[in-house]
Amino acid sequence: MDVDDVFSSKPRMRILKILAQISELNVSEIARRLGVNYSTASKHLKVLEDENILKHKVFGRIRLYRFNENSPKAKAVQNLIEAWEHVNK
Repeated sequence: MDVDDVFSSKPRMRILKILAQISELNVSEIARRLGVNYSTASKHLKVLEDENILKHKVFGRIRLYRFNENSPKAKAVQNLIEAWEHVNK
């Protein structure tokens, strides 16, 4: 997937901003914060995970998503969000 495809989606960008601030959340909480249903949030999370930007861990039936700390893409996205937020303060 091209970088344009990742960044052109408002829900995906909001997920990235939320996780940059909070570190780790489950799908239901991400969906609630986005104002979308569970299925929609899951689809966006899967795209970000397929791009190796996010990763998840499972506790029973709960999936917790966070940035993939081993991914250069994830680090670049986090740095971009942090820099953008810092400049806009």
